[in-house]
Amino acid sequence: CFVCRERGASITCWEITCDRSFHLPCAVQGGCFTQYFQPFRAYCWEHVPQHAAAPDNTDCIICMDPIEDRAPCGTAVCSACQHAWVHRGCLQAYALHAGQSRFRCPLCRDQELFRITMLNMGFYIPPRLPLRENFENYAPLMERHRRCDASNCLCPEGREWEAEDEEGPWKLLLCRSCAAEGTHRCCSGLDTTVTTWECSSC
Repeated sequence: CFVCRERGASITCWEITCDRSFHLPCAVQGGCFTQYFQPFRAYCWEHVPQHAAAPDNTDCIICMDPIEDRAPCGTAVCSACQHAWVHRGCLQAYALHAGQSRFRCPLCRDQELFRITMLNMGFYIPPRLPLRENFENYAPLMERHRRCDASNCLCPEGREWEAEDEEGPWKLLLCRSCAAEGTHRCCSGLDTTVTTWECSSC
């Protein structure tokens, strides 16, 4: 690997006249990148696809910090509007969050040309919905609280047991305000006809 000088580098620059090889984890440090589509070309720092250097006093449109390293391998610019300059790391983080369906220029909102350009520039854009729309991430929020939180649970079957009998002493009631705490009727000294309860926090 021309970056870390260790053996086992399996990626070679696509340029025919270049014999530089590198490990995938070393690519960022060495200013290299790989295109994540067929035929999966990889380029060393010298042969990466070029674009103009960022103008002086340019800020990253994502983090709003100055773009100090103006080399093409460390920056990217929207090919549609030519005004949205970004740090490479900022744009990759945005791509991982947005997914293919929401990845677009943060400034002009162009999607098709912006996505094609950034794929060619070696950005990985995962083929999925944005993280905020991936409902699997919210699965724990959809689960109902199922535990008696009384300081002294009296249920012989344990805190997580709930009787099917709606009017029995072991019916598990959730706090009517927060639904984040629960109690068996008997554990909080409630009558078997009580159907609502509020925890001490609420």
